[in-house]
Amino acid sequence: MTLITGASAGIGTELARVFAAHGHELVLVARREDRLNALADAIAASGRPRPAVLPLNLERRDAVTALAAELSSRGLEPAIVVNNAGFGLTGAAAALDRAEQLAMIDLNIRALTELSLAFLDSLARHRGGILNVASVAAFLPGPGMAVYYASKAYVLSFSEALHRELSSRGVKVTALCPGPVPTEFQARAKLRPDRSQQMLELPAERVAQIGYRGFMRGRRVVVAGTGNRLVVCLLRLIPNALLLRLVDQHMRDARGH
Repeated sequence: MTLITGASAGIGTELARVFAAHGHELVLVARREDRLNALADAIAASGRPRPAVLPLNLERRDAVTALAAELSSRGLEPAIVVNNAGFGLTGAAAALDRAEQLAMIDLNIRALTELSLAFLDSLARHRGGILNVASVAAFLPGPGMAVYYASKAYVLSFSEALHRELSSRGVKVTALCPGPVPTEFQARAKLRPDRSQQMLELPAERVAQIGYRGFMRGRRVVVAGTGNRLVVCLLRLIPNALLLRLVDQHMRDARGH
């Protein structure tokens, strides 16, 4: 069984479709039950088993405990965990609502970490793995989205370390790093699309396909898209002091300042 969080929209929805198309039985987790049921119905209509639906807010401190108990009560044991749930906020960290930023850390970091570790015995038994959705943002500092960029840097570093630690147990761990993807994420983060973003954009469906293929091949890190791979290579050559100025200006433009 494959557990997918943040499955109600965007990359999460497309990952669910891709995993289902390759014969995986699914459990879909997100807050919006109506969206999850619509997706589960669509997957069932395509001739695949209907996914189980678990509406749950993963920002809750007891969410993973509740999730594990619900899976156990249904006799479900994860072979693969896909940590896709997450969100971002734009603006100076000192100006943004502190509670919202801490909620971002709870979802992007704490819940992902707990879900990555909660089912390790099960993942090892099934020779499965963990697919964590990070971002190209993980490779650089992000003034204007400081907490979000930092959270994705954590996801990348944590996933790479787990890839090494768990390989001896037969557990694959992959960090998927998409660039700009036209989804609800931009609206929640209050980002305006610009020309540079549009040049690097990939549809969520394509990102999901790239992520699935890389995960199944046991890749440690998958950067989605040729343009984004080139960007990541260039980032390694640019001093952080210059990167900070460039990202700061880019984020000001994206917010319309």
